[in-house]
Amino acid sequence: MNVVRSFLPRWSILLIDVFFCFCSLTLAYLVRFNFNIPVSERGTFIYVFPFVLISRGISFYVTGTYRNIIRYMGSRDVVQMVLIISSVSAFFAISNIILYFTPEKHFIVPYSIVIIECFSSAFILIAIRMIYKSIYSEAATFSKNRQNIIIYGANDAGLITKRAVDRDAGNNYEVLAFLDENKNNWGKRLEGVTVYSPGKLKELLESNDVANLVLSASDISYERKNEITDTCLTYNTKVLNVPPINHWINGELSFKQIKNVRIEDLLGRNPIVLDKDKIESQLKNKTVLITGAAGSIGSEIVRQIIPYKPARLVLVDQAESALYDLQLEISEMLVQMGGGSTSVQYKVYLADICNQNRMEAIFKDAQPQIVFHAAAYKHVPVMEENPVEAINVNVLGTRILADLSVKYGVSAFVMVSTDKAINPTGVMGASKRIAEMYVQSMSSKGKTKFITTRFGNVLGSSGSVIPRFKQQIENGGPITITHPEITRFFMTIPESCQLVLEAGAIGRGGEAFVFDMGKSVKVLDLAKKMIQLSGLTLDKDIKIIYTGLRPGEKLYEELLHNSENTLPTHHPLIMIAKVKEYDFNTISAYIDELATLTSTKDDMKIVSKMKQIVPEYISNNSVFEELDKKVSS
Repeated sequence: MNVVRSFLPRWSILLIDVFFCFCSLTLAYLVRFNFNIPVSERGTFIYVFPFVLISRGISFYVTGTYRNIIRYMGSRDVVQMVLIISSVSAFFAISNIILYFTPEKHFIVPYSIVIIECFSSAFILIAIRMIYKSIYSEAATFSKNRQNIIIYGANDAGLITKRAVDRDAGNNYEVLAFLDENKNNWGKRLEGVTVYSPGKLKELLESNDVANLVLSASDISYERKNEITDTCLTYNTKVLNVPPINHWINGELSFKQIKNVRIEDLLGRNPIVLDKDKIESQLKNKTVLITGAAGSIGSEIVRQIIPYKPARLVLVDQAESALYDLQLEISEMLVQMGGGSTSVQYKVYLADICNQNRMEAIFKDAQPQIVFHAAAYKHVPVMEENPVEAINVNVLGTRILADLSVKYGVSAFVMVSTDKAINPTGVMGASKRIAEMYVQSMSSKGKTKFITTRFGNVLGSSGSVIPRFKQQIENGGPITITHPEITRFFMTIPESCQLVLEAGAIGRGGEAFVFDMGKSVKVLDLAKKMIQLSGLTLDKDIKIIYTGLRPGEKLYEELLHNSENTLPTHHPLIMIAKVKEYDFNTISAYIDELATLTSTKDDMKIVSKMKQIVPEYISNNSVFEELDKKVSS
């Protein structure tokens, strides 16, 4: 309910303001004359008071200050009030100057009264409003059970967060404490709330019923985020995250924008430092072709390349709807960047990388200088049942692109590979390994630099475990896990694409770059934490069931072949794998044999040839295991 409108009509607010101006003017005279106003001055009241009060009333009426909703008063309203009062006081001073040049040489309002009245009126009117706002805020939630909130970060963001909580009385929350890593802030108070060290979190949760902990600081390490989250989940306290400032509406934070912390917020790593100058020198004013451009990796590569101002982007994908969505997103990005003559040009091609004639037409038309090859079939169980398609896309499609890159003088070809290509246990991983071998062997052909990048699972990519778990939780479960001991490496999509760009910039040709994926994560632990973050209880609200390893699936994933070593680069998260070199003619002949076998549709013969090409390929939980038994016997 609008209290002001219900109990105090707008015109009464105007009268009250004028009344307080009367009080302020009276106070000004009392202060000026030490509470003993001379009789001579009292005689001037008959025209001084009407002149001042009518002027104030007219200014309030014209500017509409009485129409402002007091309980939502903010800094703009304060500035408006000060300007209005100061302007009218300036009018009093100018009136005195004008009257000074009349025969009477008489001031309407003494200058000392003008100054004192100006300050006292501003102070009283603003103070009254702030007092009312405070009383209203307290009264609005007085009868309700207020929930405690702890804010992590006693800085500007923390203060803004507190004010967002206080402003949204409908949420009925009260800030219990601030936590801050800066020792200088410990024991101090911020707007009446005490600042504690992070080590006090457990004690605060034990002694108080805390509904939420809000992470307001943007520079909290992922290790600390996980530590805080684990502690809060133990006490059934939700962890919330303040969005980046560029997501705030009109530069102001609303409590409704503060969302639950996501599992992605806990699995990421501290910001990656890139050699932006080197990346820019590779990409600026260049024509860049990206295959699989509408996929999770390809589209993120597009987003990250655009700020480096390439001359032209050539986007290739066979997924029509996803490509259309990407086209719209790029248009919006370019508008936000300002557009104009310096805007990045781009063209989308709906095409299959296995269609050699179509791809040659694209290369001939676009004349790309850099190629990022992200198109691939990646789902292990699906490829285990469709070896022909794995060969067609992952191997033959890659060969078409690599050959065209040499033919049309591409300066750098960067292939996005996978950790599943190392000691492969499935068709998908083996097909990617064969593609790697061909790409690496192409370094002896032409001037094109061929670079391979390997990394593990990316958070949020289509078909990955986290979106699947989220959907299962939303549906009420159960969560399905293939094996209780299965582990995976995880990296965010932006992280992986940043490192792809960095590797592409530093590569000299022939290297296989591997990324530091951090610690391997147990998928079971991941599922349990996602259940807790959703406010649910395992085995009460939702269950976890085990379905068994899928065909071709590993329990543990690797980033390097056992016989491989790594060399460091200038970037701590990027290493160069010392891979075995393959003769171009040999690997090319192997792939020709695979291409011939795909026409037979004989999966056993195809996979048998793959195992011959990649001796370390040992099938797991697959019908192709019998091929390994024949070899061993």
